[in-house]
Amino acid sequence: MADKTTQQHLDHIARAMKDIDFAMLGTHTKDGQIGARPMSNNGQVDYSGDSYYFTWEDSLMVTDIKGDPKVGLSFQGAPSPQGAPGAFIAIEGEAKIVRDKAAFEKHWTEGLERWFKDGTETEGMVMLHIKATRAAYWDGENEGDFDIA
Repeated sequence: MADKTTQQHLDHIARAMKDIDFAMLGTHTKDGQIGARPMSNNGQVDYSGDSYYFTWEDSLMVTDIKGDPKVGLSFQGAPSPQGAPGAFIAIEGEAKIVRDKAAFEKHWTEGLERWFKDGTETEGMVMLHIKATRAAYWDGENEGDFDIA
């Protein structure tokens, strides 16, 4: 359970993420480079430090995660109509590769069929569960940099 200050930071991030659909997911390649790919958060913005993304088992991203599960997520929100910058959020975490169809069902959202035509039964599909360990954000007025227990 997060302490009160950490929970306040997480609540702030969740509000900022409400309208952000895509994140950049950064992995470590076998050569020590950083690979980054856009991933949809599937509208799951009740953020408590866990993120879920569907992808392909044979993707380079999954290969990278098998070699080093430490990943980074970056989010950028749209500027406000008043001209304030959107939120910038950086998450560090550990990725797990999930192959459990019951877990797929729990996190499946309408529209994913665009990429996975057979839904949760799509052959070769996996889900990434990213458990945040650290986060930082800045939105022009507020900022935070904190560990997530």
